Amino acid sequence: MRFFSDNAATACPEVLAALVEANRMDTAYDGDAWSKRLDGAFSALFETDVAALWIATGTAANSLALAELCPPHGAVICHKDAHIQNDECGAPEFYTHGAKLLLVEGEGAKLTPASLEERLDLVPDGVHWAQPHAVSITNATEYGLVYTAEDTAAIGAVCRARGLGLHLDGARFANAAARTNASPADLTWRAGVDIMSFGCVKNGGLSAEALIFFDPDRAEATRYRRKRAGHLLSKGRYLAAQILAMIEGDLWLRNARAANNASSRIGEAAGPERLVVPVEANEVFLKVTPEEAAALRAQGFDFYDWAPGEVRLVTSWDSDLAHVDALAAAIRAL
Repeated sequence: MRFFSDNAATACPEVLAALVEANRMDTAYDGDAWSKRLDGAFSALFETDVAALWIATGTAANSLALAELCPPHGAVICHKDAHIQNDECGAPEFYTHGAKLLLVEGEGAKLTPASLEERLDLVPDGVHWAQPHAVSITNATEYGLVYTAEDTAAIGAVCRARGLGLHLDGARFANAAARTNASPADLTWRAGVDIMSFGCVKNGGLSAEALIFFDPDRAEATRYRRKRAGHLLSKGRYLAAQILAMIEGDLWLRNARAANNASSRIGEAAGPERLVVPVEANEVFLKVTPEEAAALRAQGFDFYDWAPGEVRLVTSWDSDLAHVDALAAAIRAL
């Protein structure tokens, strides 16, 4: 009974069917019919003209976005637990050719306007210090907390006042949108986001993510960076087809709601005394002793040891509700 990661979830049937439908001759790289539909499909979703590029991985999507927003001599502000800091093996620094990450504290891996302003004020002016050029937030965060449209707009206001670009790591953006019921537009460009990665793999996709530019002109240089980085796949239609299947017909929201529902059941069983943070997306962080963690594993539950005394449980679009309810019962019985 696996709750280790939504990265390990299956690909949903609609995505697999889209791959089969795309399995016919067409133009190579990103000139095919599916790739050409991405701009229009995401423009409709976000209620504004965007440029959308397929990317094979979330790490590459985040790093290419930051390379557009920050020069090699600059800095990107992010949370100390951000994926770009802890889980991408220096890829943002590599793709930006050396930009520095400046780290901020905050409960549940969230930035606040106050914490952002405080970190900005610590950077002296002058050539001896990497000057901030961009801010990166993650929605939902590494602790599964959600930025509302108002939360993001408050960060966006600081960025505009300080002349900074705003990047959104949206690996679990679908879960955040499902939680808040806010429109994708309100959670992104209307709140000041310049570029985002739109996660698909964690939400029932197979091997494709999307990189969204809310100023379409900013995508042009990234097309060259994508090629130079080895991410211009010759049969890009297979990535585009997956992404289109996810966003056309609101499959991305259906899948996210299923995952969020499963995590809510587990969170309710755990209760506030065991929860490290509230359950807002598809991740549950529990306070357990080593003996309790061993007892859960002995019953067949698979999960991730997050920190001393804490474990992470992740649900996905295909979580078996029988397994979810069994886990909830096991947690109640601890």
